Amino acid sequence: MDRPSAVTRFFMGIVAWAERLNFKYAKLGNPPVYDIATFPWATEVEKAAPAIRAELDRILLRKDELPTFQDISTDVKTISTDKGWKTFFLLGFGVRSEQNIQACPETWKAMQKIPGLTTVMFSIFEPGKHLPAHRGPYNGVLRLHLGLIVPEPRDRLAIRVKDQICHWEEGKVLIFDDAYEHEAWNHTDKTRVVLFVDFVKPLKFPARLVNWMLMNLAIFTPFIKEGLDNHKEWEKKFYAQAEAWRNRPGASG
Repeated sequence: MDRPSAVTRFFMGIVAWAERLNFKYAKLGNPPVYDIATFPWATEVEKAAPAIRAELDRILLRKDELPTFQDISTDVKTISTDKGWKTFFLLGFGVRSEQNIQACPETWKAMQKIPGLTTVMFSIFEPGKHLPAHRGPYNGVLRLHLGLIVPEPRDRLAIRVKDQICHWEEGKVLIFDDAYEHEAWNHTDKTRVVLFVDFVKPLKFPARLVNWMLMNLAIFTPFIKEGLDNHKEWEKKFYAQAEAWRNRPGASG
């Protein structure tokens, strides 16, 4: 295996130092799974669930054309290589997908309640999908899942964060720290969909400042730049096909 370059090693060292800082200066402690009462805006997000679900249903009409997560973010290939995990991004690493946002205005409106938003996407787990144990690359964000389509039986569908097993519920928010080891599975025969959101972890000074700087620098790292380019390519094709379909002979409004 190639040894990481000096620049990469330097950046990894900074990230490891920042992670220790984030752990020490976390405003709300460092639990694997959070009590949603800690975040007063979470109930506002839950209230928007029916409107978000309606927009999701329209997106799912073209589910076969949606990209897998590893099509966009190639580093995900370490944990997923099949077609079982599809995505629809509105926001990735702080960069907006204007056309996808236009397709989901109510979802985007509801997301404005969340401070420090960095990523928003629909996360689609096909039947039988199992994401093996892994941890997120950096503990400066927290993750929110809003259950949108949660098939039965409940005991065959879950996410484990550290030593806690959590079950999604339709219309309910789950907030956890993806820097802990976690794995997720859908052993039902139907598709599971959540709205997947990353937002900046609430931190005290000086960790807050260091985290802000790192989050703003991350966009210049090769793997994030590549992901944004991949998404732009997919988006171009997806909306060109929609346009061609609308303009076909005999198409009606």
